[in-house]
Amino acid sequence: MAFDIEEELRKLPAKPGVYLMHDEKDVIIYVGKAISLKNRVRQYFQSSRNKGAKIEQMVTHIARFEYIITDSELEALVLECNLIKEHRPKYNTMLMDDKTYPFIKVTVQEDYPRVMLVRRMVKDKAKYFGPYTSGGAVKDTIDLIHKLYGIRTCNKVLPKMQGKERPCLNYHIHQCPAPCQGYISKEEYGEAVKKALLLLNGNYGEVEKELEEKMQQASEELEFEKAIEYRELLGSVKKIAQKQKITSSDMEDKDVIAMATDKEDAVVQMFFIRDGRLIGRDHFCLHIAGEEEKEAILLAFIKQFYAGTPYIPKELMIQYEIGEQELIEEWLSKRRGQRVRIRVPRKGEKEKLVELAMKNAQMVLTQDKERIRREEGRTIGAMKEIAKLLQLPKIDRVEAYDISNISGFQTVGSMVVFEKGRPKRSDYRKFRIQGVKGVDDYASMEEMLTRRLSHYENYPDLIMMDGGKGQVNIARKVMKAVGVCVPVCGMVKDDKHRTRGIYFNNTELPIDRDSEGFRLVTRIQDEAHRFAIEYHRSLRSKEQVHSILDDIPGVGPARRKALMKGFETLEQLKNASEEEIAKVPGLNQKVARQVFAFFHKEEE
Repeated sequence: MAFDIEEELRKLPAKPGVYLMHDEKDVIIYVGKAISLKNRVRQYFQSSRNKGAKIEQMVTHIARFEYIITDSELEALVLECNLIKEHRPKYNTMLMDDKTYPFIKVTVQEDYPRVMLVRRMVKDKAKYFGPYTSGGAVKDTIDLIHKLYGIRTCNKVLPKMQGKERPCLNYHIHQCPAPCQGYISKEEYGEAVKKALLLLNGNYGEVEKELEEKMQQASEELEFEKAIEYRELLGSVKKIAQKQKITSSDMEDKDVIAMATDKEDAVVQMFFIRDGRLIGRDHFCLHIAGEEEKEAILLAFIKQFYAGTPYIPKELMIQYEIGEQELIEEWLSKRRGQRVRIRVPRKGEKEKLVELAMKNAQMVLTQDKERIRREEGRTIGAMKEIAKLLQLPKIDRVEAYDISNISGFQTVGSMVVFEKGRPKRSDYRKFRIQGVKGVDDYASMEEMLTRRLSHYENYPDLIMMDGGKGQVNIARKVMKAVGVCVPVCGMVKDDKHRTRGIYFNNTELPIDRDSEGFRLVTRIQDEAHRFAIEYHRSLRSKEQVHSILDDIPGVGPARRKALMKGFETLEQLKNASEEEIAKVPGLNQKVARQVFAFFHKEEE
């Protein structure tokens, strides 16, 4: 039955909930929430209301709508965020980035705590520091803590596993006091952890003073290697300390959010302040679906960002007043477990900080606009050029195939995938050709395509073969056999093995060598070839890892290992008597006789 919009509007309940707008292809094009679904959804279809250009355009594409009732507006807000993230509707302001930030976790709930990098906060009684915007800086900090305080890096359960295994390399290079052996008491180790926590809390002065004293003392005692080690550690501490700029005297966690916009795009700049220190910044690109108020864009960003991030600060300092501020505060407070405030600073240092974030956003928008345009030309634009050349309506996904072998040894095939002009490595596939003997690229290609097209249903918009007419005909033969119809072309090379043109519909089509389409075809062909060669090389390496001991009758992996332990070199084994070989644990007299005979027969 056809969807009668007027009839369905009359059925809408006056309750809070989420509504989803569908187009004629049943694709979700907009998700929104409402205190009253009846009032909110009806507004879209009232001609008297000034809805704005974006909404006016969206309404013309609505074929039907559906809704989900919730118990409260807060529940509707949470559901709206989840649905937008899941469906990414065309007419919602979309956050294009999906970033997670690292934390430093100190497992203080353990008897012998560890310091590690994690991506999520969980309620496990550990202490978390962050989030930080630079994974590299986090790793540097953790490495420094391990070197300074000898914090263990293993994940052994202590003291339960004390003494059950030998100490690791870190003990022998003096970077861990081996709590796994009980060489350090729980109390002494705890003091080292306390110092590490002081460092993570920003107490750099005390650490620097201690290292300077140790460096001076080592120098006076002519222990120059130790002095150099302390000097390097001191330099690492100062480097990390310089990144921590004090921005707030109240020592609270804040996020500063500001943005810059143009007609189609927006950039949101965030400053992350933790314990009063600016620990980093990041920017996010958004695509704006038509004309939209800046306040609405900012609100959309806040909903999507904080629906996905594991950490909520105590305060958000933002550029504009947003609608639903009390509701957003309530939602964030529930997620944090404590009161969260949203403020728009009007004066003083806080206003200057928001203004600085805005200037950064404007700079990124201005500088990146041309870069983004160039990148789209290299990717999406290049795909459009190829589609136009082949007279296809559109090309989003391309699969390219290649064969690799050396004189018929271990023939392999590769499938690489490009989506919107970019490689999608998660969809790459390797094929080990099994039913073809010797060198026969056509038969190998036929086997590979038959396996791919028979077992995977996510067919591409275009198949590209590494070759011309022959390879294209093989692809057509396979598609006819399995009942699949996908456009297929060949990437033709010249005498110097460089891309020359595209073979399509029994014709070789020349491509402008200076075009982005030509460059993309070359990248796809090179990537398919590289992936096949890389796989072939890995198989050859496995075949070539072979020991002479493997050729001795009666010697398998275990006995081979025993012989390698029993004799330091192959020469010693060759010169050993049968009785000496028999003394190796795991070998008997019969095997010793076979080993002895093997080497003496070789010498004869």
